[in-house]
Amino acid sequence: MNADTFQAERALSPTGGPQSTRWVILDPQLSIHREGTDFLTFLHGADRSVNTIRVYAGRLALFLTWCADHAVDWRTVTLAAMARFRFWLESTAGRQAKPRSGATVNATITAVVEYLRYCARHELIAPEVADRMSQPRYLASPPPGFDPGERAQFRTVRAKAIRSREVEKPYEFLTEEQVAAAVAECRTSRDRFLLVLMLATGIRIGEALGLRREDMHFLPDSRTLGCGVPGAHIHVRHRRDNENKALAKSRFPRAIPVDGTTVAEYVAYRGDRDAVAEAETNDLVFVNLYQRPLGKAMTYQAAKGMFERLSRQCGITVRPHMLRHTAATFWIRAGVAIDVVQQLLGHVSAASTAIYLHAGEKEKREAVERVAAHREAGTR
Repeated sequence: MNADTFQAERALSPTGGPQSTRWVILDPQLSIHREGTDFLTFLHGADRSVNTIRVYAGRLALFLTWCADHAVDWRTVTLAAMARFRFWLESTAGRQAKPRSGATVNATITAVVEYLRYCARHELIAPEVADRMSQPRYLASPPPGFDPGERAQFRTVRAKAIRSREVEKPYEFLTEEQVAAAVAECRTSRDRFLLVLMLATGIRIGEALGLRREDMHFLPDSRTLGCGVPGAHIHVRHRRDNENKALAKSRFPRAIPVDGTTVAEYVAYRGDRDAVAEAETNDLVFVNLYQRPLGKAMTYQAAKGMFERLSRQCGITVRPHMLRHTAATFWIRAGVAIDVVQQLLGHVSAASTAIYLHAGEKEKREAVERVAAHREAGTR
């Protein structure tokens, strides 16, 4: 380990409780880096998800380590120094010894700039340090739904002054055959229900792990539960007091319909869940049934391990966000309107949903062959 390495570490409060875990930044002497740790605490108070805070902690530790290695004072970092930091990110290996993508480099710079803005707002650094990290940019092609203002005054925005070139890659999703293979390889009712539920609803892993039994309205009519949503469905709600720190990204609650297969898998899972006495008092849907501590909420780490095992078993990569992409892709290809898909996914912006409108290789091939067949028929 480099002598100047900063580290992102998880810290547990001695008082315990669902909000007891925090991320901290340790300097090379293993002392708390006050400004960095306060920034992570700020993110926690701002309702950022535990995964976001974990990722920001690692990116900030990486930046502080680079500054120490290159004799750069982060409190007065210049635009030229940030350009060198970007070049270093682009030219060195990241996780798993793989080159960093342009998107990863830009995300790292975004985290650093957000940290600098936080420090400027709290008078920890001079305001101009954060200000020079962005510059005015005129939106020549605003995204769908953008309001430019009566005199186009909103088309000039602040954009990052330092960016890496991104190569747009298609999002990853599973084919119907791969979905069937993944479901078949699930060894337990809990894992199978988690997989089927995410495929049916497109919910994020944090939203799934944060579901409570009161959110599962699987009766044909839920009015007896005080709910007017017709048919079987789930409710996704933003909560901060889940014992596993699972957090729905959107603060806006939404109801998502489910199909009969999902209901059947839930019934099978509940049979196994109800057989574990320790799980009875836990309101969260997904809990430990097969390892200690029994009945405790399933964590992000446990879910990660489950998907890694599943990937090895079925011989294909299966990640939680791929299931979300898969659900959206199936909806679009089934002819579901884009605004409906947006609401199902809980996207605030239509631009986030628009990526699923891109044609795949199969659709492009079919279009060319359809035109060719039409021409041949016209020459006969």
